[in-house]
Amino acid sequence: MNNNELRKYKSALVLLFVLLVSCQCAYGQYIYDRSNMTIGKIDSHGYVYNRSNTTVGRFKSDGVIENRSNMLVGRIMKDGRIMDRSNMTIGKVESDGYVKDRSNMTLGRIKPDGYVVDKGNMTIGRATDIPITHAAIYFFFNMFER
Repeated sequence: MNNNELRKYKSALVLLFVLLVSCQCAYGQYIYDRSNMTIGKIDSHGYVYNRSNTTVGRFKSDGVIENRSNMLVGRIMKDGRIMDRSNMTIGKVESDGYVKDRSNMTLGRIKPDGYVVDKGNMTIGRATDIPITHAAIYFFFNMFER
């Protein structure tokens, strides 16, 4: 390989590396606590990571929620209901972002700007560009800790 070919090869590798890094940043959606510290991430394949960047579960495209061992822990229904592994409703996310428990009591809200507030309207975190059902499960239902 001559010097000209080697330069082109190195340039192509650098470009590929830059593209891969930028794709990871664009598709990894971060979850923050009230102090704006990263507490989790959901990647483009639905994998959920904790603050230590350890995989804790996955949101599948069919609504299934799995833990780190690929075991079913719940399901997100099209109407916003959140079901546990026994197919019992444990909560619901309303279209306006309000999160309710199984008794229809308000737990909090995922606002349109991504801020998450508790039932007293105190900010408890932020999850931008993440479906509100995913943010609700992360903040209010702790399904990945089971």
